[in-house]
Amino acid sequence: MTTTARRRSAVGITALLALTLSACGANDPAPEDTDDTGADVAVDDADAGEDVGEASDETGDDAGGAPGGESISIALLLPETQTTRYEAFDKPLFEAKVAELCEECEVLYYNADQDETAQSQQVDTAISEGASVIVLDPVNGAGAGGMVTAAQAEDIPVIAYDRFIAEADYYMSFDNETVGKMQGEALVEAMGDTGNILMLNGAPSDPNAAQFKAGAHSVIDASGLTILEEYDNPDWSPENAQQFVTDQLSAYDPSEINGVYAANDGQAGGVVAALTGGGIAVDDLPPITGQDAELAAVQRIVAGQQAVTVYKPIPIEAETAAELAVTLARGEEPAATSDTGVELSDFEGVPSYIFDPIAVTQDNVNDTIVADGFYSADEICTGDYAAACESLGLGG
Repeated sequence: MTTTARRRSAVGITALLALTLSACGANDPAPEDTDDTGADVAVDDADAGEDVGEASDETGDDAGGAPGGESISIALLLPETQTTRYEAFDKPLFEAKVAELCEECEVLYYNADQDETAQSQQVDTAISEGASVIVLDPVNGAGAGGMVTAAQAEDIPVIAYDRFIAEADYYMSFDNETVGKMQGEALVEAMGDTGNILMLNGAPSDPNAAQFKAGAHSVIDASGLTILEEYDNPDWSPENAQQFVTDQLSAYDPSEINGVYAANDGQAGGVVAALTGGGIAVDDLPPITGQDAELAAVQRIVAGQQAVTVYKPIPIEAETAAELAVTLARGEEPAATSDTGVELSDFEGVPSYIFDPIAVTQDNVNDTIVADGFYSADEICTGDYAAACESLGLGG
C-alpha cells in the first residue's frame, strides 16, 4: 500500500465504502476480562523516550494473514497516564481484540507520559521494530505530522486514535464538539441559566480539547452564565486543576462560584478537592461537569457531588481500532461498516470512524454505564456510596 493510495479524496472514500472486510466478528469484552490479551507487550520508559522491553514472539499459529506463519507487529502509542482510561481501558481492550482477531499478531505498546519528544522516539522505535501498522494517539495532534510521514515513508499506515492528525491515513474518535455541548448544557440545566462559573479546559496541545472547549462555549456563551476565570490545563492533571481552583478561592468568595466546567473527570476530582479543602461541605458543592466516566466520577454523580460526566464507550473505539489495524496489517481494505457497527465516513479529508458520546447523570447511570458493563453496580456502590445507590435503584 503506497502513501498515495492511503490518502484518499472524497471520491476515493466513496469507493472505499463499497468494499467488504474479511476479518472475524466482534464480541465486546468487559474491561475486567481484558488482562489476558494473548500478546506480551513492550513497555516504554517514557522519561527516557526509549523502549525498554521487547514484544513477545509468542503470537500463535498463522491465521492466513502473514506469509509463512510470520508474526505481524501492530504498534499502539498512547499519550499519557494522567487520564485513567488509557491504561485501564484503551490498552487492554485494544490488545484483547487484536488477539481475538489475529493469532499471528503482536502488539508493541508505548505510552509517552505527555512527552512529545519521547513519543516521536517511540514512533521511530516502532518503525525499527517492524510495525506493520501504527495506531497513534498523539500528545500534540498538530505537531504529529512528522511522525506520520516518517511511518508512511516506510509504507506503514497510521491510524490517528482519539485525537485528530491531518496527515493520518485513518482517524477515529468521538464527536468531540458534541461532548463539550453536552457538558455545557448539563451545567446550564443544573444552574438554571444564571450564576458564575470557573472554566477548566484541557491541554492546548490536545486537538480534542479545543473541540470540547468550542462546544462548551457555544452553549455557555449563549446562556446567562458568567465565566469568572478560565484555565487551559497544560497536561490535564487533577493537581493543576486543584491548584487553579484553590487560587480562585483566594480571589473570590466561595459563594460567588456557582458552578464549574471541568473538561474531564480527572480535573473534576481536582476541583472537588480544592472546594472541599476551601471549606465547602461535600453536600454543598456547586454543579461540576466531567468526561470519561471514571469510576470516582460515577460515584460522585451517584452521591450528588458531580452533575454530569460524558460517557464515551471506549470498547467500541478500542475494538474498532484493533479491527482496522488488523485489516490494514493483512493488506486488506476496511469495510463500509465496521464489525462494531460504525460507518466509515470523511472527517476533514481523512477516512474516519466517529462515535457518539452519552451524557450521564443520576437519571441514567443504570441504563448506560451499568447496562453496558463498563462498571458493575458492585464496583460503584461501595462504602459511602451504598445508600445513594440504593436510593437510585442501583443496588449492590
